[in-house]
Amino acid sequence: MKSAVIKITDLSLRTIIGGNDWERETKQDVVINITLTYDAAKAVASDAMEDALDYKRLKRRVIDEVEKSRFHLLEKLTATVLAAVMEDTRVLSASVRIDKPSALRFAKTVSIEMGDRRDG
Repeated sequence: MKSAVIKITDLSLRTIIGGNDWERETKQDVVINITLTYDAAKAVASDAMEDALDYKRLKRRVIDEVEKSRFHLLEKLTATVLAAVMEDTRVLSASVRIDKPSALRFAKTVSIEMGDRRDG
């Protein structure tokens, strides 16, 4: 096995997130960071795009999930993005951190981070 780490850093999107009345009507910025590990042995051996994990496709999937979401909790949004990352069965482990800038007065951001891994 040749384990590879892919990082998608500071993916800035807008979504409905939060429990306040104004948050239910106004899209807010969220910043997403994804780190995943997959077995890249086949991709290394073949040098073929179809054998590699398509991170552009993954980015589009995450954008779709986030932009259509309407969650109250950052935890739920983070779990939803993590599930989208783990859909590809080649992903061995993943970690997702979502920041909600300006969620707290005097703080640059509030973030939630979650991880998952396949057994075996």
